[in-house]
Amino acid sequence: MVSTPVEATSAAHVETAWKRMRYWVIAHAVDDFYQGLVPASIPFFVLERDYSYVQASGLALAALLGSALPQPILGLLADRWRMLWLAPAGLVTAGIGAGLAGLVPTYSLVWALLLLSGIGVAAFHPAAGRDARRDAGHSAMAMSLFSAGGSAGFFLAPALATPALVALGVGATAIFIPPAVLTGFVLWRHQLRRARNIAAPNQIGGRDRWIPFIVLTAIEVVRSVSCAGINTFIALYWINHLGSSQALGGIALTAFLGGGVAGTLLGGRIADRVGMLRTIQIGSVAAIPAFAALRLIPNPTPGLLFAMLAGVTVNVPFAVLVKLGQDYLPTRPGTAAGVTLGLAVSAGGLFVPVFGLIADSHGIEAVLTTVCFIPLAALVLGFLLPRPGEPTAPLRN
Repeated sequence: MVSTPVEATSAAHVETAWKRMRYWVIAHAVDDFYQGLVPASIPFFVLERDYSYVQASGLALAALLGSALPQPILGLLADRWRMLWLAPAGLVTAGIGAGLAGLVPTYSLVWALLLLSGIGVAAFHPAAGRDARRDAGHSAMAMSLFSAGGSAGFFLAPALATPALVALGVGATAIFIPPAVLTGFVLWRHQLRRARNIAAPNQIGGRDRWIPFIVLTAIEVVRSVSCAGINTFIALYWINHLGSSQALGGIALTAFLGGGVAGTLLGGRIADRVGMLRTIQIGSVAAIPAFAALRLIPNPTPGLLFAMLAGVTVNVPFAVLVKLGQDYLPTRPGTAAGVTLGLAVSAGGLFVPVFGLIADSHGIEAVLTTVCFIPLAALVLGFLLPRPGEPTAPLRN
């Protein structure tokens, strides 16, 4: 079958974007793998060490606090100084903290190491977002590859870690330390090579527009709340409401996370064709019927398709929000990345207890019903976003 000129051009665009972004895609996947390793390992801490559910929630909170709270400050530092070492060092710290957590004997040490791992994640995102944008130029497709790397890492964590934890116990977290160290070293070498051609931090010319950025951050928080609600309760919905097996419930979660990777990549393609603001609106509109279908499907097996579709739609705006945030704060790309990639994404986890109260009071299906209405807020906010100003100076590559 002969490729059309449009198909050939599109394939070449993806290939070029991958060549520019491959270091950042892989590094983002490895870094966010450790964010996914924490929830994957918590059940094993409960089973092996008799931690209470409150203690288990405390471990999740430690990782969340570490990854969310420092990001704006680290973003400001990344915007003021080059600190090309920050992203590699953050990645290595994330891996060492999460990896050692399974080896230490006391709860307080586990908590501290997971907090340290979260801080490593926080250190990675602002600097990585800034320097990934440097390599991506103005391509939304290239930035979607970077964002999709993080989604893929989070998606792969339970798939890779669970068999090891089942076979070797919670101490198996240590076997995931070497990928962080190796990837951090490779990324550091990449940064040194790029530094030879870059005299100063890359920024887009123009003035910062804080009000649109705040609106955009609110959209990212809304998107994050939707994802957190489904991430946490979709398996339980499959098991307790649809009557499926535990294995099929896990597959439903996997389908949703896998759809998220595809949606992130799709969003970049759409944005390069129709624009970033239209892409946010498309994703917000499409998420509403996708969530409704997920809630109303009566059979768990065909419902897997709708779980994947929900993951696709809610993640279509993800990479666009990251890039657009940097366009609104052209002199502060690290701050923008720290907020959109870190703080706003993590904020969704703070709403999980609210979903838990809804589930306790009205049943697990009430959580999915509530999630159906959340994208309406993102849709309304999306129409308040102005078009980003054109950069006055090109990014240097």
